[in-house]
Parts: sequence; structure tokens; C-alpha cells
Amino acid sequence: MSTAMTAIQKALKINLDPHIYGTFAEIGAGQDVAGNFFKAGAASGTVAKSISAYDMKFSDSIYGREKSGRYVCQSRVEKMMDYEYELVIERLQKDHPERCYFAFANTIEARNYQGTNDPHGWLGLKFMGSTNEEASHLLLHVRLHDQTALLQQNTLGALGVNMIYASYYQRDTTEVLVEALTEGLRRENIEIDMLHTAGPAFKNLDNRLLNLQLVVNGFADAIMFDENGDVRLPKDDLYKKNILIARGSYRPPTKVNVDILKTGLECFSEHINTKASDIISVAEITISNLKEDGDITKDDFLARVDLLSTIGMKVFVTNMPQYFKLTEYLSRFKPVNMGLVLGAYNFMQIFDEEYNQLKGGMLEAMGTLFKRNLKVFLYPYREEKESDELISLKTLKTKKSGKHLLEFIKERGQIFDIENYNDQLLHIYSRKVLEMIKTNKEGWEQYVPEDIAKQINEKCLFGHPCEHIIK
Repeated sequence: MSTAMTAIQKALKINLDPHIYGTFAEIGAGQDVAGNFFKAGAASGTVAKSISAYDMKFSDSIYGREKSGRYVCQSRVEKMMDYEYELVIERLQKDHPERCYFAFANTIEARNYQGTNDPHGWLGLKFMGSTNEEASHLLLHVRLHDQTALLQQNTLGALGVNMIYASYYQRDTTEVLVEALTEGLRRENIEIDMLHTAGPAFKNLDNRLLNLQLVVNGFADAIMFDENGDVRLPKDDLYKKNILIARGSYRPPTKVNVDILKTGLECFSEHINTKASDIISVAEITISNLKEDGDITKDDFLARVDLLSTIGMKVFVTNMPQYFKLTEYLSRFKPVNMGLVLGAYNFMQIFDEEYNQLKGGMLEAMGTLFKRNLKVFLYPYREEKESDELISLKTLKTKKSGKHLLEFIKERGQIFDIENYNDQLLHIYSRKVLEMIKTNKEGWEQYVPEDIAKQINEKCLFGHPCEHIIK
């Protein structure tokens, strides 16, 4: 088994590669990336220029002002790498056309002296994958968890070297690239909550799968996609907003899923006295739901994201099966209000001691889950027939150990039944619709929205044999 290379060893290999040449521009705490190349030796083989526009006026004079007034943001790092890349091309490519040029940039807010801030930052690389090739780019957003600025700088230095090394030598597959980017790093030190690639060097890779791999590998708690299926940084969409999350398997998204999303949004809107248009509504899928049949299937995952996009939904993929972990995660975005839409049947999980997995057991889990700004809405559940008992907040039965706790939660006024549900849809279950699709059983289309049925048929999703289109 081969030993992983250190950041210095990787930097030296790049320095000794006669084709790789470029510039470094680092703002804030991210000074150690270029430093690794200088420490490795033979830096003249790689470094055309290293700059730290640490002062805001100097930075603005080079890269221009940001409308937001922020310096640690995506637009800033993109301006930096675009500016530096064009400059190195303009000044050097004519005389040295054999080189693969790059510009690395980062803008970082490390831990302040008082420890009161939220350390995070952006790192970007714009580069030629091969000589005279159109530029590609790799962009990351990170959150830093080391307890000192010095340790955070060391972590960033290693990550920056990994980005350059992986982009030139280890970009063949999703798994290889993500493994290379995080090599030598630990989750307790750093979180990568957005990864974006573009250009010919990454033409065989899908950004959605790259970000999913971050969650699978444990370097992100959640990833987010907008209504078009594009990767988003969760903070950009959720910070200080009203957030509504509806958890499900969405395999496939059925008419009952659509009704849950619709009625949950209506109830949340009414309870917080806010227009539905001012609420960020997100469909959430947990990693455990993606692994229902064993390992995660890429096509299955992409199908769920694409189909939810078809009905105009943002999508969250998380590694937080416990609801209290989800609300704890959302709280980092300082939401005005949080809403959680659950099936009444699934709500019973929070009374399971094994599910809660906290030292304080069920009580601690409940206290963590029910933030003051959280409201929970339960969508009713019925078994096979209309005559079966309707399971809702009014009829929920718990173990003796949870009975008084349930009554306490009700009295707090934070949990409600969804009243305006469509009773005729309660017999629709995703697992049964999925089985009908796999076996091409007639009539499954009536249980899913028309646009979704059309895509499943046209793209042969979820194991559909597609016999109907074989001529």
C-alpha cells in the first residue's frame, strides 16, 4: 500500500514539471499555498508571481470593488483568478507556448483573536489542462474548524496544493478527484460544502456527483441544488430566511409528495404570517434514503434531483437522518423561522432512543430539535384502504416513556396537523409505485405528476424496462 504524499512532496513534483507554470493570489489567512511551493524548492519552475493584496484598498485597486462590500465571497475569488490568469497568459504565453498556465486564488477569513467569527473561505483555480487548451476552473467553499488561525492556515495550505496537484494529475473520475482534494485532511479540521468545476479538463465529471461524493466521504454535512439542478452554497440561499424542509425518499416523486410540499408550505406560511413566496422550500433526501438498496446508484441519485427540479423544487442531500441534527445544521444560517414537514408515521422516530443517540437521550434530542423558531407539520398517514385508521397528531400513540413528552410538545404550540391534505392521495406509496415502474405494471403513471411520468418513460428511470418504446 503506497504512502500518501505530503503537501511539500506534491508541490515539489509540480515545481519539477516543466509544463506547469502560474501565479498565486491570496487574500486574508490563505498565505500558505504559495508558501508550500517555495518551501519545497525549485519554485522557479512553477511560480511566475505570488501576491497577497492584504490591504482592502490595494485589493480593490487590482480586482475592483464588490457590490456586497465583502471580500470573502465567490465573486471575489472568481475576479482574482480571472484577472491573474489573463495576466499570465498575456505576458508569458507568446514566448512560452509549451506551458500549461494556471492562476490560483483564495480569499479567507480565519479564526479571529477572540474566536467570535465563522471562519470560512473560497479557493479557486483557473488552469490549462493541457497546452493551448481552453481554460478550466475548480472552485471550493470551505468552513474551517481548527481552533487557531495558524492551524487553519496549515490546513488551507495543504488543500490548495491538493487542488493544483489533483487538477493536473488526479481528475479521471469523481471518486479519484474528491479523494485527491481531501488527501491528508480531516473532517474535524475542515468542511467543503460546495465544489464546482467547469471546462474541458473536467468534461467527464458531473458537479452534482462531485458534491454528493463530498457528503459520502464525510467532508460535507449537506449539499444543495437549485430548481435547475445546479449546485448552490446553502448559506447563499438560506441565510436569515424562512426555511421549510420536507423530507422524503422521492423515489420517485409522487402526487402525495407534491401534496406534502404544497400543504406544508401553505400551513407554514399561515403560521408565521408570511407570504409563501418569501419562504425557501426545500425537498430533503438523506444519504440513508439514497442507500435503500445498498450502495448509492449515481443514475438513481441524478434522477431524483432532476425530477424534483422538474416540479420546481430545491433539493437538499444530507447525512443527518436524525431530525435534531438537521435543525442544528439549519440554525447555523440564522433562519428567521424553520419549518419541518414530516409524515405522521415518520415523526414517531424521534421517540426511539436508538434513533436519538445522544448522552441525554430523548430529552436532549427533543431540546435540540425544537428550537424556539421551529414549527413541525405532520402530514397524515393511512394504511392500504380508506377505511383504515388515519394516523395524525390527534391519534398518535407512543410508548409510555414518550407519552408525557409528546403532550408537552403539543402544549408548546410547535407541532401541528396538516388539515388541508388530499385524502384521495394517502394510498400512494413511493415504494409501491417504484415496484410498478420496475415491472412495467400498467397504471403507475396515474400516481405521479404528468411531467415526471413523461421523463421516467423517456429516460427509462428507476429501472423502468422501457418496453413500450422498443420498436
